[in-house]
Amino acid sequence: MSYGFRVEIKGDYACFSRPELKVERVSYEVITPSAVCGILEAVLWKPAIRYIIDQIDVCKPIRFENIRRNELSSKIPSGSIQNTTQKLLSGDLYLAASADRTQRAAMVLRDVCYIITGHFEMTDKAGPDDNEGKFIAMLQRRLLKGQNYHTPYLGVREFPAQIRLIPDGEVPPSPVSVCRSLGLMLHSIDYIKNIGKDGQETITAFEPTYFMAEMKQGTIDLRDVEVLR
Repeated sequence: MSYGFRVEIKGDYACFSRPELKVERVSYEVITPSAVCGILEAVLWKPAIRYIIDQIDVCKPIRFENIRRNELSSKIPSGSIQNTTQKLLSGDLYLAASADRTQRAAMVLRDVCYIITGHFEMTDKAGPDDNEGKFIAMLQRRLLKGQNYHTPYLGVREFPAQIRLIPDGEVPPSPVSVCRSLGLMLHSIDYIKNIGKDGQETITAFEPTYFMAEMKQGTIDLRDVEVLR
């Protein structure tokens, strides 16, 4: 038996930042599969499952808006994280937001709504009693009750996401009648893990993957896309 789910994700603002534009944020034209997984993991995350996004329906016209946001102009160097306890005791491991604040422009999306179709894939962390049906039921129950581990957001934490389950039999909003190429888009991030001498698994690096996004009648089909590294 095949188990899947459909959810509606919407919000007033969204910003799915393009990695090639690092100073002034510019959003992709639509939500990325990686961002969808982040929103779903805010509702239900288990090491036994991996979210697979099959289809994204864009249900409102793509609209951009230019805003200015308060951000920090610097970050704590990674080298300063070493000997963290000593840094905390000496008071060196911090940034003073009031002294380091700056305003940056951002090209964000306005008034977005997406219908997401997806399913689970079991990982090597799954136990003998784990199965797709069990986790689909957990996801549905948490969505119906409005439960989440943290507030899901649309790219940045200032833009909260509204997410709801689309029950069987309900007709979801129709996608926009637009066909266009969206170019190279972030697909997912693969985490490179190593096993240390103590047997503990640690993430040592990450590798982004991309795909050529094509929107046909408002729908982005991800089932057979070529993932590029």
